Amino acid sequence: MMPSTVDSALIAARNVSLVLGRPPASVEILRGVDLDVAAGESVALLGPSGSGKSSLMAVLAGLERPTGGTVSVAGLDFTTLDEDALAVARRGRIGIVLQAFHLLPTMTALENVAVPLELTGEGDAFARATSELAAVGLGRRIGHYPAQLSGGEQQRVAIARALVGRPALIFADEPTGNLDTTTGASIMDLLFARHAASGTTLFIITHDPGLAARCARVIELGDGRIVGDRRSA
Repeated sequence: MMPSTVDSALIAARNVSLVLGRPPASVEILRGVDLDVAAGESVALLGPSGSGKSSLMAVLAGLERPTGGTVSVAGLDFTTLDEDALAVARRGRIGIVLQAFHLLPTMTALENVAVPLELTGEGDAFARATSELAAVGLGRRIGHYPAQLSGGEQQRVAIARALVGRPALIFADEPTGNLDTTTGASIMDLLFARHAASGTTLFIITHDPGLAARCARVIELGDGRIVGDRRSA
């Protein structure tokens, strides 16, 4: 299937809905979400547990297909693409950092970071992975396996993996949720520093108002709807 293109912001969502399950047990997760995000922005999606934050991220990242509405990312209409085309579309456009790290336990830090580049046939995968690990402060830990790394170090590997493909957009879903306060703060310092250095759009999903306040823009989600959208002074 050939992807269709649209002229839009980096992210453009129109009247997005998401319903899971079948009547009478169906649940409406997203309810008519409209959203534009420009290239280079730092955005926090703020809301309590159960508000639909992670579901909206999954839809915007092409990991979940919306029940209704349209989503375009970097000029591609994701709602017209099949699963294979979506996987290809995410490469080089989107990086994702999750709360649970999701590193491959049988691979070293270097191998984990190189995987996305190897999947696309990049010839310099390990050189770029080495450079990215150095940039997140793990230059001396590249040969270690996840079980040999602390939680903070594992999240640094996950950030390096998300950034190594030089994506236009980084999603970070509760990236400090499994970390202590001090480690979590250092991880966020790193994530914002890498965002500033690369010009990548940063989209953070969080329930923490303090973390959200570090972003240039805060979007509030409640009961599957956008209930607030404000920018820092």
